[in-house]
Amino acid sequence: MLSGCGSARHSQVSRAAFRSTVDGKATDLYTLRNARGLEMTVTNFGGRVVELWVPDRDGNFADIVLGHDNLGAYVDQTGERFLGATIGRYGNRIAAGRFTLDGKEYTLPLNDGPNSLHGGAKGFDMVVWDVVEVTPQKIVLACLSPDGDQGYPGNLKVTMTYELTDDNSFVVTHEATTDRRTVVNLTHHSFFNLHGAGGPPINDHELMIAADFFTPVDSTLIPTGRLMPVEGTPMDFRRPAPIGSRLDADFEQLRHGHGYDHNWVLSRRSAHDLELAATVYEPAAGRYMEVWTTEPGIQFYGGNFFDGSLAGKGGKSYGRRASLALETQHFPDSPNHPGFPSTVLGPGQRYRHVCVYKFSTR
Repeated sequence: MLSGCGSARHSQVSRAAFRSTVDGKATDLYTLRNARGLEMTVTNFGGRVVELWVPDRDGNFADIVLGHDNLGAYVDQTGERFLGATIGRYGNRIAAGRFTLDGKEYTLPLNDGPNSLHGGAKGFDMVVWDVVEVTPQKIVLACLSPDGDQGYPGNLKVTMTYELTDDNSFVVTHEATTDRRTVVNLTHHSFFNLHGAGGPPINDHELMIAADFFTPVDSTLIPTGRLMPVEGTPMDFRRPAPIGSRLDADFEQLRHGHGYDHNWVLSRRSAHDLELAATVYEPAAGRYMEVWTTEPGIQFYGGNFFDGSLAGKGGKSYGRRASLALETQHFPDSPNHPGFPSTVLGPGQRYRHVCVYKFSTR
């Protein structure tokens, strides 16, 4: 494995537990490390982040992402499927697994009740990515999603880069091209707990989301098509607030999501520049995470559907609301809502999405 500068090593996962083949392609585990000791392990199965070791205010490192310590637990997953994964072709939900593009209706697998979620039954999280380049602080992965894959049109070529920079940023860059008009919405799906993976609930984490509006959903978590102001609702995180402070509010949207599982409409100043979308602060140990993105939206999921039955790395149980996901994205079900920012990509165009998770302490 390649690693960066410094002496101490944090990873507690065995590379041998990830060296195998899936669908005839080799899988492996790779280690990235920056000059300040930030360390991450990645498998090319699903482009997944397996570990992410980050210091607290006293310099103590903890692995802050949920995951498994062997390949088999990802391949033959039970419970939460998307731990640490690259999501595509379409992150989030598409209503009834159907959309129309250029007058033709496309049908997708239904894998979330009546809807298609995160690319379908075999999305990008369940394929082996080609390893293009590995350096001590960066890995570049690629995949070709063929025309018709999970019902989507066009041969989609995707390149995805994970990089740890020396300012303690974890930078995710997605790029894609197509030979036929299609829809694309790629995202990253690490589940974070700034106490440490397998730690207590994240309801004490103080969250800020730079958004005046969110997209309300129906009971199956499909957007209604409206934008709703956050003002005066439990969805208002424009100033940092503990995640759990309003979870018990009598609010229909919290009932629909069994807590927070919604897309916020970011208050952006530009169309494509990297801008601050969210911050998370864990006051006990002082870990602080900023989320920057080029995208118009961010999905905040508060770990509502974990129930403690899933055991992850080291046998630790992953309990209800003991993790959060902050997925930068275009809006859910955009192909069925002409008023939402378009997710259509055509020949000759290049899809590019950058998301940065930056770590510090307070």
